[in-house]
Amino acid sequence: VTSFLSEKFKKLLKIKQFMSLLLVQSVTCEGFQANLQCGEGYFLLVSDYGRHDKTTCSAGRPASQLQVVQCSSQTSTSVVAESCNGKNSCTISSSNSVFGDPCVGTYKYLEVVYTCHATCEGSEANLQCEKGQVLVIHGANYGRRDKTTCSAGRPASQLQCVKPFADSLSICIQSCNGKNSCTISASNSVFGDPCVGTYKYLEVDYTCHYELNHELIISLHMNYYTF
Repeated sequence: VTSFLSEKFKKLLKIKQFMSLLLVQSVTCEGFQANLQCGEGYFLLVSDYGRHDKTTCSAGRPASQLQVVQCSSQTSTSVVAESCNGKNSCTISSSNSVFGDPCVGTYKYLEVVYTCHATCEGSEANLQCEKGQVLVIHGANYGRRDKTTCSAGRPASQLQCVKPFADSLSICIQSCNGKNSCTISASNSVFGDPCVGTYKYLEVDYTCHYELNHELIISLHMNYYTF
C-alpha cells in the first residue's frame, strides 16, 4: 500500500491496517484510463489523484513536472466511489477534467485501492481483526447485483433477479460493529429473502481500528463510500 494511503488514513482516522480477502492497488498516469476489474463487486477504500513522489509516472517527463510531491485532489475518493462502487468493472479517466487540477503544471497520476469479496448464500462471512482492534462496518449487501458472482454450478434461472437488500447494512452493524471478530451467515434466515428463487451472496465492507469511541465510529461511517 502506497505512502499516500498510510498518511491519509493512519494519521487522520488512526487505522492500523485494512482487513479484507484481497487488497488491489491500481496506478494510472495522467491522460490514461484506469480499468478496474473485480469479479465480485467493488468496495473502494481510498483513491487519490495528484503526485506524492518524483518517480511514479515520471518516464519522459521534465523535472519541472515532477517537483510538487504534496499534491492531492480532495474529491478523488468520492468521484471514484460514485463511478465504480458495486460494479464488476469500471473505467475512469485519470485526468483534470474528471478530478480537477490540484497542482497546475505537475504531471499527476491516479491511485486507487479497493477490495473484492463476497460470501455465497449458505456460507459464513468470517470477519477478523488483530488483537486490540475492532470492526467498523462501512457497507453491506445481501442479494444479487450481477449474474457472475457466486454463479458456479447454478442454473441461469437462479441468477436473474438483480436486487440488493437495503437492510443488510443495519443487520451487519448490529451483529459485528465494535467487535474484534464476527461470523455472520449469508442466509435468508438472517437477512430475509429479497428475491425468492435467486441464489444470493453477502458483501461486507469493513476496516479494523484500535478501539474507538462512538462519535468517531459514526464519523467513519459518514465519510466512507460504498455501494
